[in-house]
Parts: sequence; C-alpha cells; structure tokens
Amino acid sequence: MPLPSADPNLFALLVQAYLDCRRHKRNSASMLAFEARAEHHLYELHEALASGTYQPGQSICFVVRHPRPREVWAAQPRDRIVHHLLYNHIAARFHAAFVADSCACIPGRGTLYGARRLDHQVRSCTHNWQRPAHYLKLDLANFFVSIDKHVLLAQLQRRITEPWWMALAATILMHDPRTNVQVRGRPDELALVPPHKSLFNAPADHGLPIGNLSSQFFANVLLDELDQHIKHRIRSPHYVRYVDDMVLLHPSPQWLNHAREQVQAKLADLHLAVNPRKTILQSVARGVDFVGQVIRPWRRTTRRHTLLTALHRLMEMPAANVYAAGNSYLGTVRQATHSHAERAALCKALLRRGHAVEGARLEKAFRRRTT
Repeated sequence: MPLPSADPNLFALLVQAYLDCRRHKRNSASMLAFEARAEHHLYELHEALASGTYQPGQSICFVVRHPRPREVWAAQPRDRIVHHLLYNHIAARFHAAFVADSCACIPGRGTLYGARRLDHQVRSCTHNWQRPAHYLKLDLANFFVSIDKHVLLAQLQRRITEPWWMALAATILMHDPRTNVQVRGRPDELALVPPHKSLFNAPADHGLPIGNLSSQFFANVLLDELDQHIKHRIRSPHYVRYVDDMVLLHPSPQWLNHAREQVQAKLADLHLAVNPRKTILQSVARGVDFVGQVIRPWRRTTRRHTLLTALHRLMEMPAANVYAAGNSYLGTVRQATHSHAERAALCKALLRRGHAVEGARLEKAFRRRTT
C-alpha cells in the first residue's frame, strides 16, 4: 500500500515547529545538543517524516512532587518538534469548534481566563448575586491514565481529512512510551505516585503521557464531545471546564443532580468516569473553588492552600531561587480581584529572605544590593 503524500511545504513547517519547540526549552541539555547540529537533525527528521518511517523515540520518566506526586514523561527534542508540527497544522480547526467555556491548553484560555469565565457564569446565573444558585463540581477519575486511545482516534479521524497528517496523528497517539523509557529518580520518589495514577499500570492502548503538548491537545479533543453534550443536549448554559475539572451552575440542586447522571452516562461512552470523592454540590454563596481561586460574592480570592504552599516553599527553597519564585507567586495571587492580604504575606516572606519589595502596590520583588 503506497504511503500518503507528505505536505510539499513540510520542511518549512518543520523549521517553524522547531522554533516553537525551543522557545522555552532552549537552555535544556537535550535541546542544546540538538541545536549543535540542528540542520543535520532537521534534515534527518524531514526524511523520516516524508518517507513515512518516522517513529517516536525514547522518553524520560520522572516524578514531580508539587502540587502532588505525579509522573512526567519528557519526549526527546525530535519528538517534541513533531508534536508542534502536528499541533500547528491541525489545532486551529479544533479550537474553532471548542465551546467558549473550555479552558486550558488553548491560546488565551489559561487559569485566569477560567477564573474570570466562571465568575461571569456565576454572576449570570445568580443575576449578579441577587438570587440563590448551586454549583456541581466534577472531577474525572485518573483522567490521563484512563483515556482510551481508540475512542480518541475516531474523534481525530472525523476532522483530519488529509491522509498524511492523519497518519502522523495516529503514530503519535498510538505510540506507547512505556516500550522505550528511561526512568529517572530515586525509588522512594517513584513510589509516591499511587499505582492507579501511574501510566506503567494502564491497560494496553490506554493513557496519555503527562508532559507532552500532544497529550494536552488530545485531551481537549476527547472532552470536547462532553462539552458539546453538556451545552447542547443537557442544555446547561452556565458551565466551565479546565482540563478534567468542570463546574455546572443552576438555581435548582435537583436539576444539577439529574445533570450529573447525564454527564456520567456520556462519560461512560467515552470510557471515562467521575471521581465520586471529588464531587461537590452546594450553594455558590459558600464559594466556588476553581483553578486556584475561590469565587465568592463580589470577589475572587486566592485559594488558601495555594498561598500556604507558596509561603512554605519561599521559606525553605535555596536563596538563589527565591527572587524568581517570589515574583512568580506575586503574579499568581495578583490575578485575583482581592489579593492585598495574600500579596502582603508573600512580601513579608520575601523581606525575611533578604529581598526588597515594591512598597506601594506589593506587586514586585527586587534583589537587594550587596556591598
């Protein structure tokens, strides 16, 4: 069977994908090694893609502890470039069809967009906090590990009509990184990840590796079918989703309970399930915890656990990292509409670590001069 023809502009597209890939990874050891012979590596990658012989290479698996222990799978630079290549070509057609209430891994739709979107939805549902309403918060159980690749492949095939690009998407999606992996880290760190959350224990043709651009994009494609079902079949006008966390709003808690049953039925079609321990149904007046912020009447504040974690890490981390981390945390809490107390607490921690802070608005830290 002849291979599908590659895009005639493939090399130009590959170069652009390479530039996109290295934008935030240029100082990593693997990217520096790739850049040392960039032209040679790009030519070899182009030939493999054009001939249809490209296969993903080795992944590196390690564990991060914050905010909770989880596996991260890092692909090699050549594979990350291919992920960007596919994403650059097909993402726009999917993004155009996504509902406005889908956040995460979409240009312009990060955590701040999600918090603002939910704030808007709460105000709309409560008539600007003048009427009572309830919210149903759902979280998917072991989401990335549970993804059925065959279900996702069928969704991709409906929108990717070019044979070569579909073949590339299938190659990336169906690749099992467990067959060629280098595990880094101490055994005690690896043991922190619960077995049911480890990709090593996922069934065949299930699970996407956390850490790849392609995995984040594929996850949004999979759950777009759920978004469309909630908006157009269940007819929930007030709804927001960030990755696998979703919130539905309605004046009636009975309606929300019925909606939960319909959501669970749709998730079963996608071979996914709700985590019952993280299902919440209560009044919005008590505050809605979402993407690191708590939406309450007339204000958004930073989640208390997020602030306490930041303060603890600022006091414990090496001095060389405090300046960058402190400004990062200040930028995070500043996204809330009411954050003066949180910024003051962070600035006090930064002063204790020997840095100066902006006195008027408490929004920036400075390195203190040493004589």
